[in-house]
Amino acid sequence: MSGFARRLGGIPWREIAGEAFSRVFLVAQAFCAVHVVNAHVCSFALVMGPSMLPAMNLAGDVVAVDRVSARLGRVASGDAVLLVSPEDPRKAVVKRVVGMEGDAVTFLVDPGNSDASKTVVVPQGHVWVQGDNIYASRDSRQFGPVPYGLITGKIFCRNPGLSLYLYLSEPTFFYPFAPEFIEDGLHILRFL
Repeated sequence: MSGFARRLGGIPWREIAGEAFSRVFLVAQAFCAVHVVNAHVCSFALVMGPSMLPAMNLAGDVVAVDRVSARLGRVASGDAVLLVSPEDPRKAVVKRVVGMEGDAVTFLVDPGNSDASKTVVVPQGHVWVQGDNIYASRDSRQFGPVPYGLITGKIFCRNPGLSLYLYLSEPTFFYPFAPEFIEDGLHILRFL
C-alpha cells in the first residue's frame, strides 16, 4: 500500500462528515428562524413612490413592519399599513387607514379637478385606506373598501437615511450613471 493510501485511510472521515452535517444543520435552522421572524413577526420593506408623500420619501424609505398587530386586529385609523394590492395581488402597497368597519368616510372624488365629495360607510370586515398624497395615489377612492385580510402588517418605524445610504453605497463605477445631486428627496441622475 502506498503512503498516500495509508494517509487517506488514517483520516477520520466519519468525524469530519458528522461535523459538516451538524454545521449544515445549524445553518439550515438559522435560515428557518430568520424566515419565520420575517414572515410572521417583523420584517423590513423598501417603500418607493409618490402616494405617501410627505410622510415617506418619493425616492424610498426603509420601513419596519410589525406583522403581529394585523393578525391580532390592532390596526386603527391613522396607522400606515402594508397590504396586498386589491388590483394586483402580486404587489404590496403602503397606505394609511382612514376608516375602520362601520365608519363613515367622506372623500374628494376627483381632488385635482373638482371639490365634489362622497360619503361611504365602511362595511364589516373592511377598512378604508388612502395615500397621504391624494393627488397621486390609487387607493380606496378607486377600488373601494379593502378586506381586512389583505393587511399584512403595520408600519411602526421609518428610516429614510438607510434607504439613501443603500442607494449611495452602490459602487457607481460599475454603472453608466452617477448621482449628481439630491433635491427634495429625488435622486437626480446624470448619465455619462
